Amino acid sequence: AVVLKQLPSGLLLVTGPYKINGVPLRRVDQAYENATSTSVELPALPDTLTDALFKRKAKPTKNEKEMFVENTAEEPKISAEKIALQKEVDALVVPAVKSVDMLQSYLRSVYTLRKRQYPHKM
Repeated sequence: AVVLKQLPSGLLLVTGPYKINGVPLRRVDQAYENATSTSVELPALPDTLTDALFKRKAKPTKNEKEMFVENTAEEPKISAEKIALQKEVDALVVPAVKSVDMLQSYLRSVYTLRKRQYPHKM
């Protein structure tokens, strides 16, 4: 994933980009990010990329009678605003990724760690 910026909450804002490897815009704790020496010059990103974009609506509380009724709530759907923002960010990031030699194929490759495999010892 490509790190776009650090958010005020301390989390990192990353993207795949979605067009290349299917990773959408998301927040990631720094502890889960494996840094490499590769850097990409990105143009200015939209100002709407903040922590507020990722807040979820609070679920309504249930009273005692509703507690045992089968859950009929719909699954959360991705808003049109987030889809448009993802396409906008991809339009900025994909050309920058393609400008670096072999970075696109690196981002498409599958990367996993198993037991006793440490990224700093590879």
